[in-house]
Amino acid sequence: MKDVVVGMGEALWDVLPEGKKIGGAPANFAYHVSQFGLPSCVVSAIGDDALGNEIIENFVSKGLNHLIAKVPYPTGTVQVEIDQAGIPQYEIKENVAWDNIPYTEELETLAANTKAVCFGSLAQRNVVSRETINRFLDAMPKNDDSLIVFDVNLRQGFFNKEILCNSMERCNILKINDEELVTVSRMFGYPGIDLQDKCWILLGKYNLKMLILTCGINGSYVFTPGSVSFLPTPQVEVADTVGAGDSFTAAFIANILKGKTVPEAHSLAVRTSAFVCTKKGAMPILPTDLKE
Repeated sequence: MKDVVVGMGEALWDVLPEGKKIGGAPANFAYHVSQFGLPSCVVSAIGDDALGNEIIENFVSKGLNHLIAKVPYPTGTVQVEIDQAGIPQYEIKENVAWDNIPYTEELETLAANTKAVCFGSLAQRNVVSRETINRFLDAMPKNDDSLIVFDVNLRQGFFNKEILCNSMERCNILKINDEELVTVSRMFGYPGIDLQDKCWILLGKYNLKMLILTCGINGSYVFTPGSVSFLPTPQVEVADTVGAGDSFTAAFIANILKGKTVPEAHSLAVRTSAFVCTKKGAMPILPTDLKE
């Protein structure tokens, strides 16, 4: 494949109250990108076990391209509890397969044919996967058209300032939510200013093409040098919010790659995320009016 959009990092099972569902931000991202008609691929690792085999079967059934290594660690799981507001709380198991994604020749070839990649902080909690992600970014084409998306996903203390700084220096699009922005601002030493000013600082400091800020029910922003797009969050009946942010990122990046303007892509991202919130789990089939 050429001009592939890659989701790189954790592939796992979200163990929800009603049963387990396939999850992990990179898989969610790659799946929704594919629904918008672009070639996508999820990169991760699984164990040589029943849960790992079921992940592959699930990806195959969805027609989702994948480059998944089998490693001598258990397939990842996350215990998910949903509170009364539909907000998920996560207990993420450690020392699992996606902590140990190997860098291979196949991965280097994929990197050379990658148009856009989305990676997060969670998959960098272990040095093996962190080095693989960095080597993948190094092997991508060096041109202004490549989109390198860092989706900050602060979970259970699995992050530090060094990882966040390195990732922001390597990306050209930053995706962050309002709670994460507060945490990052405290770490970086400018806690006392409003959210928009913090975004402008990050946009300039790291020379970003775009910064996406999601604020839950309070709307979302897309900052670009010299302009900002704001849209309110649609009011919908929430089933759960698992994967909503990933679908937002996927819809936005897919439509930017398809030539949409920032406001157009932003609008589609908001509508996509709102739809995902009305369904259980992270990978519902999107309605035709969104995909077309």
